[in-house]
Amino acid sequence: MTDLTNPNSTSKPLSSAGDATSASSTSPTVLRCLTGSLMAGGFAAALYALTLSIAQTFANKPIHSDNVTAINIAAAVRTLVMGIVALGAGVFAFASLGLMLLAVQLLIQKLVKKPTG
Repeated sequence: MTDLTNPNSTSKPLSSAGDATSASSTSPTVLRCLTGSLMAGGFAAALYALTLSIAQTFANKPIHSDNVTAINIAAAVRTLVMGIVALGAGVFAFASLGLMLLAVQLLIQKLVKKPTG
C-alpha cells in the first residue's frame, strides 16, 4: 500500500499502468472484432432459441394447484427464468452489434488514414 503521508515513499500503488496484462494492451483489429461479433451473435441466437423453447414448454405445462401461494410462486419463478434467459440473449445481441460497428469504424479509419512518408 502506498504511504500517502510520506512523499518520499518508494512503494508502488497496487494498480499501475505497467501491471496491465498484455491482452488488454493490444489494440482491437477488424478481424478480432468480427470474430467476437460472430461468437456473441451465436450465443445470442442460441439463447433466443432457448427462450422460445422455454416459453413453449411453460405454455404447454400449466400450473395445476388449488393453493394460491404455490401458483404465485410458480408464476414468479417462470417469469424470472424467462427474464434471465431473454436478458442474456439481449446482452449478447447488443455486444454483437457493438463489435460489428467497431469493426466498421476501424475499417473506415484504416481506409481514410493517409500514409505519412
